[in-house]
Amino acid sequence: MSTRVLLGLLGWQGKILTSSHLPSRPGRSQWLADLSAVTGARASVCGTGGMTYLAPAPFAAEGIAVMPFQPPTTNVWSSGRKLSALSALAALGPQDVAARMQRLALDHGLLVAALTTAR
Repeated sequence: MSTRVLLGLLGWQGKILTSSHLPSRPGRSQWLADLSAVTGARASVCGTGGMTYLAPAPFAAEGIAVMPFQPPTTNVWSSGRKLSALSALAALGPQDVAARMQRLALDHGLLVAALTTAR
């Protein structure tokens, strides 16, 4: 529920999907690759913990790039690995957090485009 509230405060207009209602095969990596493919993802961002067990082959078979997530280390994000998004929301307010997240998404989109073009 807190995710829905946070997304609403940030003005997110996307659709929330329930993975149990989407077609997928068993196995952690295969399951995630299937969910990524069925939602039209071109890249999957994976944290450092997930990168230790994620098998890249199911993603490659779907043409989905696997990108390691590196949290920003400056400003309000400097301790982000220890806090939730709600901390940034409380410190900055929804408009500022939304603007910063949109910049991060744009940077990510530019990175994915560059990786796709480089192939």
